Amino acid sequence: MKIVVAYSGGLDTSVIIKWLQTKYNAEVIAFTADIGQKENPALLEKKAISTGAKKFYFKDLKQEFIDKYIFPSLKASALYEGKYPLATALSRPLIASNLVEIAKKEKADAVAHGCTGKGNDQVRFELAFKNLAPELKIIAPVREWEFRSREEEMEYAKKHNIPVDVTKKKPYSIDWNIWGISIECGVLEDPWQEPPEDAYQITCSPLKAPAKPEYIDIEFNMGIPIKLNGKTMNSIDLINFLNEIGARHGVGRIDMVENRLVGIKSREIYEAPAATILHTAHAELEKLVLERELYHFKSIINQKYAELIYYGYWFSDFRLCLEKFIDETQKYVSGTVRVKLYKGQCIVVGRKSMYSLYEEALSTYTSKDTFDHRASKGFIDIFGLPLVLEGKRNRKQ
Repeated sequence: MKIVVAYSGGLDTSVIIKWLQTKYNAEVIAFTADIGQKENPALLEKKAISTGAKKFYFKDLKQEFIDKYIFPSLKASALYEGKYPLATALSRPLIASNLVEIAKKEKADAVAHGCTGKGNDQVRFELAFKNLAPELKIIAPVREWEFRSREEEMEYAKKHNIPVDVTKKKPYSIDWNIWGISIECGVLEDPWQEPPEDAYQITCSPLKAPAKPEYIDIEFNMGIPIKLNGKTMNSIDLINFLNEIGARHGVGRIDMVENRLVGIKSREIYEAPAATILHTAHAELEKLVLERELYHFKSIINQKYAELIYYGYWFSDFRLCLEKFIDETQKYVSGTVRVKLYKGQCIVVGRKSMYSLYEEALSTYTSKDTFDHRASKGFIDIFGLPLVLEGKRNRKQ
């Protein structure tokens, strides 16, 4: 039997290679996607092969990740439950589609992942596999094997000389890509416990962040960021720069209790400096250029779009149809937003666009005012007529 496994080099996937060999007498092929997690491919390959993999694939997917997954989600203001920028969720369909390509190339019998039976990622991976290659057998070792805890996995790794970076003192499960980092396990499982500083991977504590704020001008073209402080940048450099500068100011820490797809609540810690900055700026630009009813309706679509990503419905027609609508809303989302980074906060302090619907002459209370105040009485009479009629009816009762 030949199995292609999504390999991160973490505790679960490191143990999985040996376990699959033993359980299925299988030839295991490991695949790692470079989506900005700053892994050394040579070291990963050495680790995977030494653990028992017969072959190792490594693909640089950062540009595709940004162009086809991150930026569509940014245009959709896709924040699950209003906070989580979906960094891990967005990466799963991309990894799955490339895993399927390798499985077909290698004429493999099955694909495997290291997701738990109560997590979201198992759904995201498996729905993608079923959509793209229903003929492949799906193996989920963490749902099947005998280990009842990460501590038992660590003992198994030690017994079989499998190198892992996790310790009992720092048992965090970390998923890292260019759009954000998710951190779970250990003391974080207590929602009353403040996250210890060693849980955070890149962001400075706001208490230790610079005392002087930093300003950034972000220019968008049709919903996509293209310049920082007037300088054109490619998307990878732009996001990396915002991650670096945001992390320095303690921006992008997210601590939330979220509703998982399987029905349980979980406490999640995220670090997403660039995502936080870009979502904040993009949302403010939309307020400037989108007509009121469109802006309000799009907020409903944004929520559904975020849910579809979170639920693993990336390859669904539903998401593709919503994306067509969202793309149409972005034709006037061009302009510049100025943000201030200070002590963990990202604050919008300026915005401008050639497509702005803001007119100072209508908004001002100075002598430049051109608004016809007398027209408001008739507007209120007509707009409020249903409430007037309801009031008359209710008084009769």
